[in-house]
Amino acid sequence: MTVTIPLFPLNAVLFPGGVLPLRVFEPRYLDMVSDSLRNDTAIGVVLIKDGRETGQAPNTFNVGTLSTISYWNRRPDGLLGITLRGTQRFHITAQTVRPNQLILAEIEPLQNIAAITVPAEFRSLSDLLRKIMTQLEPPYCTIQAYYDDLEWVSARLCELLPLPLPLKQELLMSDDTLHRIECLHASMQQVETV
Repeated sequence: MTVTIPLFPLNAVLFPGGVLPLRVFEPRYLDMVSDSLRNDTAIGVVLIKDGRETGQAPNTFNVGTLSTISYWNRRPDGLLGITLRGTQRFHITAQTVRPNQLILAEIEPLQNIAAITVPAEFRSLSDLLRKIMTQLEPPYCTIQAYYDDLEWVSARLCELLPLPLPLKQELLMSDDTLHRIECLHASMQQVETV
């Protein structure tokens, strides 16, 4: 079953269960947020492959994350602040660009990955995430934590660690949680040896 949604192309990767605070200022995205709030509809967060967040519609990767607006406010700088909450991965099957450069995409939702218990050899990553989360401000510190769930732990680490965006995208596209956590573990070991 395909669904049509607006896309929010960003230089960020959001996973299901995660949060993403943003400042919104471009008219096309202000209209998109307004429509989403009014109609309680989803927005698709996708990583930019080629192009920029502003101006002409960029080329994006074909897998992203459906999100809903969990919070919004008028910021002190006058811009609109929103927090997106990731709900489910999706695959883009077709897209069109409106004259205002807003991208509308036909998407197929992808099944969420089942929860599995964090294996003993990766408990240190769960502990690391717990330390990181205690140092963060809202909205990160306010989300429900599942430190025993390998899917949740690996997704949050992917979002929060300073990994290259193409690697984050590759891990978002993977259906294999053990592969994801092994890649994270290997990346962290490389950083420690530098």
